Amino acid sequence: MTTIAFIGLGNMGGPMAGNLVKAGHTVRGADLSVASCDAAAKAGVAVSANAVEAVAGAEVVVTMLPAGKHVLGVWREIVPAAPTGALFIDSSTIDVASARAAHALAKEAGALSLDAPVSGGVGGAQGATLTFMVGGGVDAFTKGKPLLEAMGKKIVHCGDAGNGQAAKICNNMILGISMIGVCEAFALGEKLGLSHQALFDVASTSSGQCWSINTYCPVPGPVPTSPANNDYKPGFAADLMLKDLKLAQEAALASGSATPLGAEAAQLYALFAGAGNGGADFSGIIKFLRGA
Repeated sequence: MTTIAFIGLGNMGGPMAGNLVKAGHTVRGADLSVASCDAAAKAGVAVSANAVEAVAGAEVVVTMLPAGKHVLGVWREIVPAAPTGALFIDSSTIDVASARAAHALAKEAGALSLDAPVSGGVGGAQGATLTFMVGGGVDAFTKGKPLLEAMGKKIVHCGDAGNGQAAKICNNMILGISMIGVCEAFALGEKLGLSHQALFDVASTSSGQCWSINTYCPVPGPVPTSPANNDYKPGFAADLMLKDLKLAQEAALASGSATPLGAEAAQLYALFAGAGNGGADFSGIIKFLRGA
């Protein structure tokens, strides 16, 4: 049994903390949202008054926060408050530079650290089926892996500090681009008189197959569990996709990489979100591409 502090108990962090409780760990949590704290408490998390209180005596600290500035702000407070040698794991999706700055804060204090963003959405957080993309040293990864396995089904060590975030933004750039391509194909198929099911049956079993078709088809019918069958209520909101695409573009600019399709995807999701659809599932961009 490990004593774990979990900072950030929202839609993702709350269920993740609950899964650590189910695995037999003692979990103390903190969040600015009273509702999130209440939900986490029902899952067995001991809610602390603040982040500093939560990390006192914790062997492991997990953060799940909105952006790099929040992670760095919180880590500056909690790293000095944690016991010497504690392991810090950040599962937020943030920019690579901020992730590496967080690692530096931990190293300076003699702590181990991992950046471990996730893929799998709220459903994956609830079902403990997340994929973790992990950056950091081998010793930190060895210590943290059993805890990550309590929250996910696939744990991939991507290399040194910041490489987990690098893998996450590259993966989600692929996803954003592929979803637009799938949506364009279905919109074109509609215009040509092709049924959704017919196109799905062809594309999902031939060279057009991808996760955006096979698992998350953006039209109702072919994949009953996709958000298209629930009026595009989000499994992964368009605002979050836009955030990740922007992070990818920041990284591309900083590294001198050419990502023209990534740039176009970011522009299209910015238009989609700017039209009031930021809270809808990202697959709902098909409506925007149809001209709705």
